[in-house]
Amino acid sequence: MTRRVGIVGYRGYGGAEVVAILRGHRHVDTLLMEHRSDGAQESGLLHPKGPRQVPATGEAVRAEEIDIVFLATPSEVSMEVAPLMLDAGARVIDLSGAFRLRTPENYVRWYREAHTQPELLKEAVYGLPEFCRERIPGARLVANPGCYPTAANLAIRPLVDAGAIDRSAGIVCDAKSGVSGAGRKPSLKTSFCEVTDNFSAYSILNHRHVPEVLLVSGLEEREFSFTAQLLPLDRGILETIYFRAAEGASAEDLLAIFAKRYHGERFIRLYKPGHAPDLRAVARTNFCDIGVTLDRATGRAVVISAIDNLTKGAAGQAVQNMNLMLGFAESEGLL
Repeated sequence: MTRRVGIVGYRGYGGAEVVAILRGHRHVDTLLMEHRSDGAQESGLLHPKGPRQVPATGEAVRAEEIDIVFLATPSEVSMEVAPLMLDAGARVIDLSGAFRLRTPENYVRWYREAHTQPELLKEAVYGLPEFCRERIPGARLVANPGCYPTAANLAIRPLVDAGAIDRSAGIVCDAKSGVSGAGRKPSLKTSFCEVTDNFSAYSILNHRHVPEVLLVSGLEEREFSFTAQLLPLDRGILETIYFRAAEGASAEDLLAIFAKRYHGERFIRLYKPGHAPDLRAVARTNFCDIGVTLDRATGRAVVISAIDNLTKGAAGQAVQNMNLMLGFAESEGLL
């Protein structure tokens, strides 16, 4: 059965990636949903010959019998539009940070603005399929994870659960991302002349994605240090995660933990001990690649986690969630 889905924010990088992925999906009919008053007049659409365009209204949801709406919009827009889509009977997958945290107070702390939909914040299901799969199919509202937390949690959570990390020594996550992670809206910081031949850190110890890592991994804030850095590339995330392994652990032991936890997972790929993934390996895929290196003499361990920030870190994972919600094969349109 073909299901109808809408995409709000289809001009942005994440939304455009959703459109591109769904072109190869056998079971959905895609509609572009325009939420901006100047949308009809804007030229240079990313998909000028793509799906049909309709307004981002409850009336359009009902008239077109739309099953799921993707919101690839800023958080404040998602908070405005999500209730309209839900009230009209559609389910929502939100790619912004609007519904990822559990309390309005936590949202205010990390996003520095008030949350206008606290009831939906409580209802939203966090959409990291590898750890939240049982709740996603029945959800009305799925909060698609951030790109940095996706790579971090897939690398950290299995080791925390297995007690393989000496948490008293802390965990350091050195994360690097391509510029598309900042979105399509022009800014001086992400302009060509600022980014090219450059490499910079930002939001040091205060990045808004930190609470997502804590939420899923079970770590305390004092145990986790995170630094985001901007690569002069268009896409991709590579995270180098440093920690002390539990006494007596080997690289093979850590790899076995990942292998057991991710057995049967289509989008996790593991490397032999001492080998590390790179960005080219995951570019334009929905894979998360993980490699482990450990020095047994000192217990120092390094895990490398690599994803494409626009695919597994955003649009690909959103389609993965959609497949779970609609009862399709989880890999449909992604492999």
